[in-house]
Amino acid sequence: MIETLIMDSPMIDRRNGLNDLTSKEWVQETKSFFYQKGLGAGSPEAKYEKMHPAPFSFTDVAKLLRFFTKKGGKVLDPFLGVGSTIKACVELEREGFGVELSPKWCKIARKRLSSESKHKVDDKHLICGDSRKLEDYFNEDFFDFVVTSPPYWNILEKKDHKANKRAQKGHATKYSSDEMDLGNIKDYNKFLDELSKILLGCYSLLKPRKYMCVVVSDFRHKSEFFAFHADLITKLTDKKKKKHFQLKGIKVLIQNAKKLFPYGYPFSYVENIHHQYIVILQKPE
Repeated sequence: MIETLIMDSPMIDRRNGLNDLTSKEWVQETKSFFYQKGLGAGSPEAKYEKMHPAPFSFTDVAKLLRFFTKKGGKVLDPFLGVGSTIKACVELEREGFGVELSPKWCKIARKRLSSESKHKVDDKHLICGDSRKLEDYFNEDFFDFVVTSPPYWNILEKKDHKANKRAQKGHATKYSSDEMDLGNIKDYNKFLDELSKILLGCYSLLKPRKYMCVVVSDFRHKSEFFAFHADLITKLTDKKKKKHFQLKGIKVLIQNAKKLFPYGYPFSYVENIHHQYIVILQKPE
C-alpha cells in the first residue's frame, strides 16, 4: 500500500534535492533505456544539429536535465559542439555553460541559440577554448550537473556509406583540423588517456553528490571492435586515483530511426550500431 502511494504521488517530495519530478515521473526515468527522440528531418530546428558530424540532440539532453537538475541549476558541457546543451538549458530554465575548441562550432552554436531560442549567449557561458583548461575557467564545486557527448576518437575519418552521404550534402565529416582536437589523435590509448583527463577534470568543478552523464557509442575501426564505453568507465572509476567517480548506472539510448547500411555483406558480420550508452557517474561526498 505504501509503495503504491509513493508510485502514484502527484506531489514533489520536499526531501527531493535532485530534481523537480514527482515520484511517478521519477520512477519512469529510472528505466535502463529510452528511445532517441529526434527533431525530424523536416524540422527547421534540425538545421544546425545536422551541420555537426556527431550531433548531440537537445531533446536527449533535455531528458537528462529534467532528472539530474532543478530549475536554476548550473550545467556544464565540456564538448559543446553546436550548443545543444545550452539550448536545452534555456528551454528548461537551467543555466548552461559550454566549452568548445573549434571556432567554427562556437560561431554556429551562437547563431543557433540566437535563431532558435532567442538567446544571446555571452563569453562566460560559451567559452571557445580547450577543455584541458576547465579548472582555469571555472571554480571548484560550481556545477550541479555535467553532461556531454565527447569525440569518438578519429573514426569520423572513415570513408563509409554514412560519411559519403554527409560529404555529398556538403556537411562536415570530421570535428576539426586542429591538432589539439581529440578527434585527430591517431592512437586509441592516447586518445582515451586525454579524454579521461578532461572528464576527470570535471570532478573538482562538480558539487559533492552531483552527477555527470557521458553519452558515448562503441565503434568499429578496421577489423577491430572497440568497447569504448567500457574502456572509459575503467578510466573514470579507477579507485587508485584520488579523484574518481562512482558508476551509478548505464542507460541505453536506442537510435531506432537510423538507417541500415550493408556493412560486411556478403562476407562477414559487421554491426549497425543503433544505440549509444549514457554512462551515469557521481561525485562522492
